[in-house]
Order: sequence, then structure tokens, then C-alpha cells
Amino acid sequence: MNDEQGGGAMRHVADRRAVLRNVAGLSILPLGAGLLSGCDGDGDANATATAAADDASLLADAKIPDATTSFTVAVLPDTQFYSRYATPEESSQFSRKYGSEPFAAQTKWIADNAAAYNIPFVIHLGDVVDQVGRPSQWQVADAAMKRLEAARIPYSVLAGNHDVVAAFEYRGPWDQGTGTDAQRWGPNEPYLQWFPTSRAATQATFRERDGSGFHEYHVFEAHGIRFMVLSLSWRISDAAIGWARDVIRRNPTLPVILSNHQLLNIDKDGISPLETDYGKMLWDRLIRDNDQIFMTLNGHHHGAARLTKINDFGNPVEEMVVDYQMDYQGGNALMRLYEFDLSANRIDVMSFSPWVVQKPKATLNQFDRALLTEPNEQFSIDINFKKRFAGFLRFRPVWSTTGAPILPVVKEKLLAGYVEPAVPVAVPPRDATDYPVAADTYAHWRPMAGKAGAIVAVGEALPDATGAFPMTRVPLAGPAQAGDVQWSDDRHHLSSCPASVRFLNTDKVTGRNSSFSTAMNAAVNNRSFWDGYTVEAFIKVDAGWTRENHRWGNILGRVGNRGNLPGFRGGDREASSVLFAISSLREIQWEVVPASNAALPQANWSGEIMADTWYHVAIVCDPATRETILYVEGAPVLRNVTGEVGMRSQSVNNPWIIGASWWNGARVDGFFGNIGEIRLVGRPLKPDQWLTARRA
Repeated sequence: MNDEQGGGAMRHVADRRAVLRNVAGLSILPLGAGLLSGCDGDGDANATATAAADDASLLADAKIPDATTSFTVAVLPDTQFYSRYATPEESSQFSRKYGSEPFAAQTKWIADNAAAYNIPFVIHLGDVVDQVGRPSQWQVADAAMKRLEAARIPYSVLAGNHDVVAAFEYRGPWDQGTGTDAQRWGPNEPYLQWFPTSRAATQATFRERDGSGFHEYHVFEAHGIRFMVLSLSWRISDAAIGWARDVIRRNPTLPVILSNHQLLNIDKDGISPLETDYGKMLWDRLIRDNDQIFMTLNGHHHGAARLTKINDFGNPVEEMVVDYQMDYQGGNALMRLYEFDLSANRIDVMSFSPWVVQKPKATLNQFDRALLTEPNEQFSIDINFKKRFAGFLRFRPVWSTTGAPILPVVKEKLLAGYVEPAVPVAVPPRDATDYPVAADTYAHWRPMAGKAGAIVAVGEALPDATGAFPMTRVPLAGPAQAGDVQWSDDRHHLSSCPASVRFLNTDKVTGRNSSFSTAMNAAVNNRSFWDGYTVEAFIKVDAGWTRENHRWGNILGRVGNRGNLPGFRGGDREASSVLFAISSLREIQWEVVPASNAALPQANWSGEIMADTWYHVAIVCDPATRETILYVEGAPVLRNVTGEVGMRSQSVNNPWIIGASWWNGARVDGFFGNIGEIRLVGRPLKPDQWLTARRA
């Protein structure tokens, strides 16, 4: 080392000492130009590593173990329903009901708290909007993300399957020639118009996008350590994988957080991780042999789970999926903070909603949760940063001398003055008639108890508690067999009916289905429910449900083509006027032709429901508000009907159907699973009058 080199090294050590002194008195390091600017170029990473090696002994001695050196990264899972239901086309549901919107609440909270909670970067996991062709939804998202830009808070964003014009699922390695970013035409993609490269480039952390414009990477700095966020959009092409690998090659000392829309899934229990074919492809072609990738984040699959995998270097890679879109209010603005505690060798995770705490108190219910505390939502990841990054980085942070953990402060301030709504105590039924009897009950079908496992014979009755309109099993048709329907003692824990009907062997491909029907000339067939209605059902989709064989399985329907209704001009004229079904995505569909307007069908939709799980479903049509709301396990869904009343009947010679639907003269789309009691009431009922409540 010559004198000039030695002097430079001494000045560097002195500068570092000054930095260490200057952090005294700061409990949390504030955001500054250093955190926002990232690095000046790809080559600087090597210089930083060399400089860190020069003063390794100084930094090792300077660390104060009792002080916390940490920062947080904010993560925004799928925002698609926040964008959709804030638009005038969807009745501006959020602002109309709450005076505010969830997407805006998330980004405003980040902008207001980034300095206090040391948030140098924000990661959006895709599905920015729900319907790619609706400019109004992009406008909502645009306005929300501009709050971060105005506050100079850097972020990455990516396109989910709802953000691209043609969203093809990955099927296997042979599928890389179709449906990827390479097959999209940029000028036709709204995502690239609303979030173009030029907009990404305004982020101080932005470094580059690939040739398609869909994938990008950023570099942010915290406590002297620089991190890369590699953000990959829906269905990456071979060329883009090559670009991603090259980006890592050109930045050989940067720890990498890989954000993607789809990678890890969640198993049927709603908690356990489940690997996807697409995720395995990314693991094999991008992750496993790139030791710098230590963490992955994705949305798309509904819920939250975590998986630790070991890469080719013997090091852990933490994979996490988080997506709240199917929760109450499309996610209720739930988001995450990841606190990287460099001093404690730990990443702490907090899942919370900044919107719930600001909602008007009168609107809150048991589904409004400001903080999620389940093990898959609030957890810590042990990670020895120095050891984990040793293969590519000499880990030498700028240590804080008086820092404190961040997430406990976030929690304390978030919940200050907030009282979480009480959760109603669910009372199990005391006996088989422990439910509120409702006036104007038109029919209440209750499966027979004490016959578990017995075949329901053709012509055997499904009793009506009113005694007026029992159903009977219809004659066999096509490949259906007598054993396809059985009595069962399996039931929802809040249903006082101790039995259900189990539909077995249903198969949409072969047309195998069985059903029950009211009698011809039964007066209930002719009800149009002009005074509103409440329809309740207890259902459980079979554990063996598949999209191919069981999609659109119907719980309840009506005989007759809806196209025969006077004035009808909607689509699928051969379908029933009532479709109460499980969609191809395992969503609950309630679609009827309203009595007040027979021109077009109107539909309510739930989010995805789990197989092998009992649900209580209530559909309540209120003529006073002209609104029909679908409730699943007591929670109202977002996709509801406004402006219409009732459901149009055809005649007394068009019976009700349980277990299948009607299409152009035939019973189709059989249900696969268990159906418990079903009740039709000719007026809107409140929750304390539902079958899940108890009699007075």
C-alpha cells in the first residue's frame, strides 16, 4: 500500500467513525438521501465490499449488541378489488360506505410513516387491478401509487395475471412458447401504459427493465447494506429469465429479494405451503443456483404460507405467499411489514390494516381486524445475515447505538385508541329445532336424520319443515346410479338439522348428476319474491373436487329456460333463472333474473371457498335498499347486486331443483359434496334471524 492508498484508507476509517458517532441518539435511523438513492452503478458493489474488508476490525468492535439496527420493507399484496370496487361502475362501494378507500389508505400510511419506521422500499406483488380493460380501475391504482411517488418512497411493481390482456397459466416446460411476456404486444397492454419504464425510472432505486418492459429491478440501501429487489411479472419468458440471471451476475454482491406474482401456493388446510409447477420452474432455472436470492415474495394464491428451501449452496431460501383479496372487503387493506433486524439476525413479520383503524366505528364488525396474529401471519425468521451472505458479501452494516425494534412501535401506535369489535359467540344448537322460525317462510328443506350412509331412493322425500312443499329425488338419467345420493349425518356446526344429503360420483364431463325437485303445480314454484327474500343454505364441497369434473355444480335452481321470460335479452338464454352454484374457481355464484327487471340476469359472487369445509351461505334481498347481499359465514362479500328486487318465476309447472341446474330441457351441472338444510323466506332477514342463530 502506498502513502496515497494508506491515507485514503485512514480517511475512510475516520469517515466510518464519524458515521458511528452521528447515529448516537437516533432510536430509528431516519430516511435520507442515502436510503433513497441506492447505488450509482453496477460496479460500485465491489468497491463497497473491498472498503468493508479494510475496516472489518473497526466495525466488529463498534457494534453494540444491545442496540437494534433494523429497517422495514412494506409489502402490498394483490390490490385488485381495492381498485375495482372504488370505481363508479361498482357504486364506489368503499367511499360510499366508509368515506375512504383501502388502496389509498395503504399508500398514505406508508407515506406518512416511512421516516418514523425506516421504510426504504415498498414491494407490490401484482394484480394491481381486477379487470385489465377498465381504465377507471387503473385510475384508482394510479392515484394510490402516486402518493408514494409524491413522498419520494421508492417502490417496485409488477403485472399479475389480472393486469395482462391474455393471462395463460403455466402448464409445463413445453409451455414457454405461449402465454409469456414474449408473446405480448406492448402497445396493447394497459399495464405498460399506466406503469411504463419511464415511470419506473423516476424511482431513485430503479436500475433497469428487461426488453419486454414487464420485469424490473431496484437497489435500495439501509444501514450501509444494499439490497436488490428483482420484480418479475406474470409468466416470465426464457429470454426474461436470461435477463434476470444476467442482472444478478452484474451485481455479484447484492442480497436479492425476488418478488413475483405466482410462485408458492397454499394447501387445502389454508396454512401449509404448496409448491406450484411454475414455482418449481423458477426454482430450477433462477433461484437454486443463485445464492444471492435469499427470500421470495408472491401473491396470487389466497391466504398466507411460508416454505424454507435449501439451495445448491446449502443455504436457506425463504419463500412466502401472501394474498388477502378473498378476505372481508377484498382484503380490508391488509398489508405487511418485514422488519430486517440486522443486529438480532432475524426478520420479523407483521400483517395489519391501516384502514380498519380509521373506519367509522358504526361500520365495524367482527371481520374488521387491524392486526392478524395467527402463526402464518405474525412470525419471525431466524437468519444469520453475515453467514447467509458470506458467499458473496462481506456483511458490515453501519450499526445503530441506540436503536429499538420497530414493529412493536408500529403495533402500539396502530392500535392506540382502537377497540376491536367483539366477535359474536356462536352457540351450537341444543336440539334439532333450535333455530328462529321466520314468518313468510315459503319452504325449508331439511334432510332426514338417522339414516347416515343409506341411499336416497328415487322418489324418496326431502322433507319441507313447513309441511307444504317436500322435494323428491328425480328418476335416474344418463350414467347416474342410485348410490350417487346418500343421507349423511355430517353437518355445519351451527345447523340444528342433524343431517345432510351427500352427492357422490358427480361428473360434469360424463353428465352424471342427481337431484331433487318440488312437485309440478306446487305453489312455491311460482314465487317471484317481490317483497325481497332470504335464501339460506349449508354446503360443503367434496374434498375430491376438481375444476374439470365439478365446476359450476349447482346447489339450487329452477326448471325452465330463462330466455322464455318476457323481456329477457341477456346471454345464455337456455340457462335456469336461478343459478346458485360453485364456479370453476370454487367461488359461490348467486345469479338470478330479478322480478323487477327481467331483461338481464344479476349476479353476486364470493371469493374462493375451501373444499371439505362447511359454509353457511345467506343471500338477502332488501326492497328498501334495492340491494342483494351475499354472506359467507356471516361475512358480506363485495360483488353484490344493487338496484333490483326479487327473482322472476315462470309458472307452477317449473319446479325448484336441489343438487343440479337446468339447461335447455335437461338437468345439468350436478353438485359434488354435501348440502344441508335450505330455506326460502319471502323477506329480508337479519343475522339474528338466520338458521345459524338460536330460537328465543
